[in-house]
Amino acid sequence: MVIDCHGHFTTAPRALGQWRDRQIKAFAEAGDRLSPAELRIGDDEIVAAITDGQLALQRERGTDVTLFSPGAGKMAHHYGDAETSLAWSRVANDLIGRVCGLFPGSFVGVCQLPQSPGDALAASVRNSVAELERCVTELGFVGCLLSPDPSDGYYQAPPVTDRVYYPLYEKMAELDVPAMLHVAMSRNPALQGTCAHYLAGDTAVFMQLCESDLFTDFPTLKFVIPHGGGAVPYHWGRYRGVMQDRGRPPLDELVLRNVFFDTCVYHKRGLELLLDVIPAGNVLFASEMIGAVRGVDPETGHRFDDVKYLLDSIDSLSTADREAVYGGNARRVFGRLDAALKSGAATTKEGLNL
Repeated sequence: MVIDCHGHFTTAPRALGQWRDRQIKAFAEAGDRLSPAELRIGDDEIVAAITDGQLALQRERGTDVTLFSPGAGKMAHHYGDAETSLAWSRVANDLIGRVCGLFPGSFVGVCQLPQSPGDALAASVRNSVAELERCVTELGFVGCLLSPDPSDGYYQAPPVTDRVYYPLYEKMAELDVPAMLHVAMSRNPALQGTCAHYLAGDTAVFMQLCESDLFTDFPTLKFVIPHGGGAVPYHWGRYRGVMQDRGRPPLDELVLRNVFFDTCVYHKRGLELLLDVIPAGNVLFASEMIGAVRGVDPETGHRFDDVKYLLDSIDSLSTADREAVYGGNARRVFGRLDAALKSGAATTKEGLNL
């Protein structure tokens, strides 16, 4: 089974973005709240968006299931206040829940968290606990997106290892769900979103984890760092050396029992580096399609985000490691995934090869 652990609903019906724009404007201009009831999206619109987009590419490329979440850039945590973020997250997550309900054999939900920066951070963490529990227990989701930078490009929040996040980690451990540490948009003009902010966030959050004892407090907590870990695999020796100089444990003891990396790396040599440096047991297949890079690579004739094509071309990966990367690791990291897959297969005519 091929499981893509990193997919966003980037082709959601236009009404979703229009509702969000109105929500932001209403609060900014008058402190007003826009009711979620004003959003109207029919099942036919969802089916068209998925069938003609994400699902068509999954079938073309040989992906069985995608762990599906709201658009990461559109999380945009800095707008409004904690209540704004909560309402937006519930709307976005409910739409993902509808996708999973309409296509139970192809998508499993991962939720957006209602984070907010500044003075609203602590309240937003409490809201995140409640929204995570709702999405997992009521909607059947198996994970969440946690942004290391709810200020959206200015890093005006404590590291993810700060105790302000501990209530969320307690709930994650209780529910046995991981978080993908994925930043949202960048409103910093010096930090472009998908190629600067995303990769910088991946790199920065890894060092936050290295400098902390978070996994001593939460030994079962699991994080997935997207986009191949940013610069982390390329500079693995730097991290090893700095930790050694500080008297810290080796990285395999310090973080690799709890931290995993996805394969959203859009060239073969980059994927080969990732798989050479990071143990195969810590790598999860992902493509982030339809996402940041949508064009065709003239060097391969395939789309840049056709990561399965790239992985299939790497001969050095053993059969066992390939099976782990393509699905086995995801089923181990996402503790509720097996049950969700079986539930989805039971409601489809064709079922899945479980």
